[in-house]
Amino acid sequence: MLVFASLIFHTETKIPERSKAGEITESVVRGKHLWETRNCIGCHTLLGEGAYFAPELGNVYARRGPDFIKGWIKAMPTHTPGRRQMPQFNFTEAQLDDLVEFLRWTNGIDAEKWPPNIEG
Repeated sequence: MLVFASLIFHTETKIPERSKAGEITESVVRGKHLWETRNCIGCHTLLGEGAYFAPELGNVYARRGPDFIKGWIKAMPTHTPGRRQMPQFNFTEAQLDDLVEFLRWTNGIDAEKWPPNIEG
C-alpha cells in the first residue's frame, strides 16, 4: 500500500511539469470537440491513445505545421490507389483553425519522448 501511495504522489507531482502545453483556449476546446465528434481517434493515435490505422498526431504540428495540416485535410480523399484515405469532412476555415489549434496544444504536452520517432 505504501508503494502504491508513493507512486501516486510521484505521478501527481510530475503532472504540472508535463502540462506546459499552454492555456486551454476556446479554440482548443472547439478543436477537441471536432476531434471527438468526427471520431479521429478511430483511425489516428494521439499521444499513443487510439487506433493505429493512420499516423500518430501528437507531434504532427511540429512535423508538418499548420498550413500542411489544413491543406492535407482539405485535399482528402485523394483517391490514390493502394493508399488509406481520410474522409472529406468539409470543415470551414474556422473549424480547420480550431482543429489545428488543438493539435498545436497537444504538441506542447511533454509526452516523455512519445512518439518514439519524429514521423509518429
